[in-house]
Amino acid sequence: MPEELVGTVTDFFAHPVVAGIELTATLKVGDKIHIKGHTSDLELVINSMQIDRVDVSQAKSGDSVGIKVSERVRRGDKVYIVTD
Repeated sequence: MPEELVGTVTDFFAHPVVAGIELTATLKVGDKIHIKGHTSDLELVINSMQIDRVDVSQAKSGDSVGIKVSERVRRGDKVYIVTD
């Protein structure tokens, strides 16, 4: 499936398991993303997203968002949107 770069992981929080992502393109709840790095390789569908601890349904380039993830990701990992 084609993938398009939409951001980079800037932070990771273990409790709750959340990735902080700096966006370079629009992302919305329901999008399927792929987080890839040296040791990370994770695909998931965004169920919720926050900006400054406030739930949002969509974010744009330049926004920093928090997204719940199922496993550890690392700073510098690239975030891709998966398109069908």
